[in-house]
Amino acid sequence: MKLSDIMVALAASAAVVACTASGQVTAQIAEAPLDRPVLVRADGSYPTKALAKDKIVLKVLQTTVDSLSDFPTIEAGLDHNLTHMEEIARKACTTGQKPDFLLYHEFPLTGYSGGSRTEKLKYTVKIPGPETERLGKIAKECDTYLIFGTYATDDDWPGHILSLNAVIGRDGKLEKTFWKSRNIKRIYPDREITTTTIEAVRDKYRAMYGPEEEFPVLQTEYGNIAVSTVQMDPFIFAAFAMRGTEIMIRTATLFAEDDVTSMARINNFYSTMTNIAFPATANYRAGESIIVGPNGKILAKDPTVDQDGIIEAEIPIAKFREGRKIPSYALDMVKPVFEQYVQEFPLNHLDIPREELPETGPKMKELMEGVSRYNR
Repeated sequence: MKLSDIMVALAASAAVVACTASGQVTAQIAEAPLDRPVLVRADGSYPTKALAKDKIVLKVLQTTVDSLSDFPTIEAGLDHNLTHMEEIARKACTTGQKPDFLLYHEFPLTGYSGGSRTEKLKYTVKIPGPETERLGKIAKECDTYLIFGTYATDDDWPGHILSLNAVIGRDGKLEKTFWKSRNIKRIYPDREITTTTIEAVRDKYRAMYGPEEEFPVLQTEYGNIAVSTVQMDPFIFAAFAMRGTEIMIRTATLFAEDDVTSMARINNFYSTMTNIAFPATANYRAGESIIVGPNGKILAKDPTVDQDGIIEAEIPIAKFREGRKIPSYALDMVKPVFEQYVQEFPLNHLDIPREELPETGPKMKELMEGVSRYNR
């Protein structure tokens, strides 16, 4: 290794010790080179914003939703689903404790629509857009953060269907948008999920937004939050924890309860999972949204699978933050193994021309099998 490389590595990760004017020793983080920002502090601390209060209230809004493809026009469908979102939000804001966070599931705006890529692109929204402006009025009226997932499109990513989570601030303005990190693989025998994630276009994403935005954490006056639609992927949640996440907000269309509880316990953060509600079938179980503590204990759970519901939990965020460090992982221990592991599906597999983007789930599976390192 070159000396310059060693110096870069040290500058990016090491903490240096400095003496204050009073003689006390404090830990400071060395500045990273311009092209390598400090993503994780070596002393276990993490950046925060001063808390506005000692305890905060999370409210999970489990809702039914109608797919936009079921309406005569997309505008009619969006208006219907937005009205539904507004009604349950107002109910949450006027019953029980005042919420500091209102949390919806993955598709409260658009519902889930089948069909080809070209068809699905019609059933997406822009973030920001008229929908975030309308929901922003609710957030401002309730003086709360409002968070929801959606299918979306972006002019910078033509032809791509994005799975995004939007965070609207207490002032009613869009505060942050979280991309989905990666899709779960091989969950279906005959198809793969066609949405574009960070993993699928990582190099271009990093060039456009910076490496800090691969696992972003939003520092709020109510705690550090991150939002994700990822499931069954412990490395992803460990990365969010290393970055200083205190409340891991998760959105889903169906989920495994033990995935949420174990991630909360292992990574020492509070977590939520807001699930879509629809009638139970032989193959799927919806609903049963949860709020989980850092010990993995379920603090609140919706008892229904097919009905609208509101659950809430009070989080002693100041007490939780007191003296807290990021989790202690055995990274040095496992590094020799990790260094030899080769990810089956390479990064950037959807950084391809629009005409080559797979139109359907089976076509996406064909692409993924074609790039799989295990098939070589």
